[in-house]
Amino acid sequence: MAGITIGVAGETADGERRVALTPETCKKLVARGARVRVQRGAGRKAAFTDEAYADAGAELVADAAAALNDADLVLCVQPPTAQALQQLREGTAVVGLLAPQADAARGDAINARKLLAFPLERLPRTTRAQAMDVLSSQAGMAGYKAVLIAAQLAPRFFPMLTTAAGTIRPSKVLIVGAGVAGLQAIATAKRLGAQVEGFDVRPETREQIESLGGRFLDLGVSAAGEGGYARALTDEERAEQQRRLADHLKGVDVIVCTAAVPGRPAPKIITTTMVEGMKPGSVIVDLAAETGGNCELTRRGESVDHNGVVVDGPLNLASAGAVHASEMYARNLFNFASLFVTDEAAKEGRLAFDWNDELLAKTVWPERATAPAA
Repeated sequence: MAGITIGVAGETADGERRVALTPETCKKLVARGARVRVQRGAGRKAAFTDEAYADAGAELVADAAAALNDADLVLCVQPPTAQALQQLREGTAVVGLLAPQADAARGDAINARKLLAFPLERLPRTTRAQAMDVLSSQAGMAGYKAVLIAAQLAPRFFPMLTTAAGTIRPSKVLIVGAGVAGLQAIATAKRLGAQVEGFDVRPETREQIESLGGRFLDLGVSAAGEGGYARALTDEERAEQQRRLADHLKGVDVIVCTAAVPGRPAPKIITTTMVEGMKPGSVIVDLAAETGGNCELTRRGESVDHNGVVVDGPLNLASAGAVHASEMYARNLFNFASLFVTDEAAKEGRLAFDWNDELLAKTVWPERATAPAA
């Protein structure tokens, strides 16, 4: 019996350079008995050549339709278009960052074709799921790149320098949010020699910030919530936080904003009034621009100058580090797919879903009252 077919097409979203399958993970899937079809050029922007995929055992095809239309499993970074989803065989499994509720047409296509969609942004955040956590792996790259952008935009050095022309004091850098992106940003800014602070309303992040050489900025407001995320602040807590933060930002040179909660608009932390109180020449890089921004002045994909303070709203920063971001992402997908692409099942031409496994049951979309048949 023929083995399962796994399809990977080139990403078509503007600015997307990553790929969902690398030659490394391709080779592992082929070793399990899977047939892997890859659109020619799919990995080119991430520096993975067609020859490398062929050497790993992939079948190279001319276009996306040839790669996907008869696949049992589709791997992707950005969600396929509704039109592409409608061309898939009924019951095909699709794994990636799918955001099905963000586009009604996409959700309708998933339902109409009875696809098994696995939006990995829904993956339970458990110890067992860490090796599959695409949000964390990609946030690390985004946090790193955000600090490099800030250093490029800032009209000053990050490190302290002693020169014949006098001593240059280090830049004061504040990282807002101490999730994966924020912690990577703290570590990167520290390596560049800046004087680094980290701010998060979850007090348990103090130890993590300090372990990376940053100073925990304590504004006297705690908003520890469930699942490792912050809860919403009360009006009184927010007012007190903003008052103290506004005063502190007067002495900050660079802010990197990273605070976000999956599936929700980004919390507004930096107000226009706060920005107007900052020194001319200050810089804000807002990683949360894609979901509305942590700063009121943030504009998606734009850099604006407000009274001498530059506010930059970059998009899809993980894609800027496409080689390593793709390597991490592809390993995440391989680890998740390994839950149902077993050696035996792959060779028999089937996907072996165990719907008692919470990682599958809680990730599949739409949520099901009863487990679908295996």
